[in-house]
Amino acid sequence: MIVIASKNGIIGIKESVEILRRGGSALDAVEAGVRLVESNPDDHSVGYSGYPNLLGEVELDASIMDGLTLAAGAVGAIRNYEHAISVARKVMEELPHCMLVGSGAERFAKEMGFVPRDLLTPEAKRVYDQILSEKAPEVYGQRAKYLDSIRRFVKITADPEKPNETVNFIARDGRGNIACAVSTSGWAWKYPGRLGDSPVIGAGNYADNRYGAAACTGRGEMAIRCVTARSIVLYMKTGLALEDAGREAFRDLDALVDPFAGSMNAIAMAADGSHMAFSNMPDATYVYMTADMAEPSEKPRVYCQPARPLP
Repeated sequence: MIVIASKNGIIGIKESVEILRRGGSALDAVEAGVRLVESNPDDHSVGYSGYPNLLGEVELDASIMDGLTLAAGAVGAIRNYEHAISVARKVMEELPHCMLVGSGAERFAKEMGFVPRDLLTPEAKRVYDQILSEKAPEVYGQRAKYLDSIRRFVKITADPEKPNETVNFIARDGRGNIACAVSTSGWAWKYPGRLGDSPVIGAGNYADNRYGAAACTGRGEMAIRCVTARSIVLYMKTGLALEDAGREAFRDLDALVDPFAGSMNAIAMAADGSHMAFSNMPDATYVYMTADMAEPSEKPRVYCQPARPLP
């Protein structure tokens, strides 16, 4: 029994492992771990206290996947519901759909009994107001050109380094089943309604008991275009070892022409529970914990040096 997570998942990994110790499922474990990160007010990249979009609204994306059945659920651009990962699981279990977004996802969350909450904390609002006061005047001069202005504002405030994080969890339970969960508040100051890879099954999240699982953080548009999470699993299906599969998926990312290209990271687990993580940034790490460990451990990611310097 083992759980791996992106570094910010250290907040929830012990609870995740404890669920496995009690005989819980991999699905239960990854959901529980993510929920604790979603509630962490010090993490501005996930859930409550996530940085807002361009209009000052916190929009969350999340997905969860069961490696046994290949069932998946996802929500995108959902507002006012802290635990997007739990809403995503309800989509998987209660609907014939895989994904709900925007007002539809919010309506469904209400129907499922989730309690709404204002997700914009004073600290996140302070940073948002500071960014607006520093950068907005040069593009917001003419209200008649509002749409063009906010497009330009997204470009000048785009910072591929900060903050576009996400939380990833992958667990393997005592029955050998694998599950994967991803949650994020997305690219700070993003264009309203923007979806990254986190709610896109195959791009930011994929799990298959037969071969393994993978999940991504970083510039989601890159993972969407290369279907990176599924690619890692698929490369393992073709017979590549875990490290080779991850490196091959990151070579795919190198082929992208992208003026906003930035950090890309992935955690991955093979069917036997062996694990590894990858990054195109040096010195990146992830965390893992097995059922016989008292505390989680931090481990370096494999550095996949990009073919071209990042902007």
